[in-house]
Amino acid sequence: MDLSLTDVLEAAERIRGRVRRTPVLELEHEDLFRGGPVWLKLEQLQHTGSFKPRGAFNRILKAAEESGVPEAGVVAASGGNAGMGVAYAANRVGVRARVFVPETAPRVKVEKLRKLGAEVVQVGRIYNDAYQVAVAEGERTGALFCHAYDQPEICAGQGTLGLELLEQVEDVDTVLVAVGGGGLLAGVATALHGRARVVAVEPEHAPTLHAALAKGGPVEVPVSGVAADSLGATVIGEIAYKVAVRTGVESVLVGEDAIREARRFLWDTCRLAVEHGTASALAALLTGAYKPRPDERIAVVICGANTDPTDLAA
Repeated sequence: MDLSLTDVLEAAERIRGRVRRTPVLELEHEDLFRGGPVWLKLEQLQHTGSFKPRGAFNRILKAAEESGVPEAGVVAASGGNAGMGVAYAANRVGVRARVFVPETAPRVKVEKLRKLGAEVVQVGRIYNDAYQVAVAEGERTGALFCHAYDQPEICAGQGTLGLELLEQVEDVDTVLVAVGGGGLLAGVATALHGRARVVAVEPEHAPTLHAALAKGGPVEVPVSGVAADSLGATVIGEIAYKVAVRTGVESVLVGEDAIREARRFLWDTCRLAVEHGTASALAALLTGAYKPRPDERIAVVICGANTDPTDLAA
């Protein structure tokens, strides 16, 4: 499986009017990064609080175009955000959704899944446990399986975020993207190839792409830490790995304290309440894990807001 710019352009047309065109915000703290201007792509303002509806809509609508969505509806496995994207898209399209999540999924995400009309089944301790059960459910019932990050339609839908960014920020040089399974990375890197470089930012305790690039292919890694609820995949997607190699994506790692500090920075300076996984991307700048040139124009994808805000109070 691979991904092309044509796939992303077709996804943008297919989901037009179904998702929000999220804004960008220029930070007023460029001196902290010892570089040029820094923009935040505020994708946490997307429906359901993350970028995931983009890919979910593209997956479901393309299936509807080609052969129709099965009577059994759609099925997904998720730590929370992907499931919410599928639940939202399915609800809007008018099909059933059943979402399997690990028992460790944050309560706020599980409750929101149910409010979006999905049937929620909690199983296992990690994403892979829920994934195995969801795949089996799809095979048993014939439901359309919506992968959290490793299907061409899913990745192409996420890539529409990159197309928007190119229209919103003139001459952006580098885009920082937090990576778990890599669906967002695959789509954005495909959309931006030849226009801007993409840097993958991963928690030290969930280095799926970093390990794959070192080993020459996707490998399973142990996952833990504060960002595991949203960046909890144990292996990078095949599509993301291929796109990363083909487009020259660089991977950098950030630690637990750096992630927490970046999350607090976004709250203190911008009043943005985001997930720890989301804050990882900005942490690369705050800590120097990624060191920009003095004139480098940088965008950071702020990809999810489904968090418990109680620990952000001043």
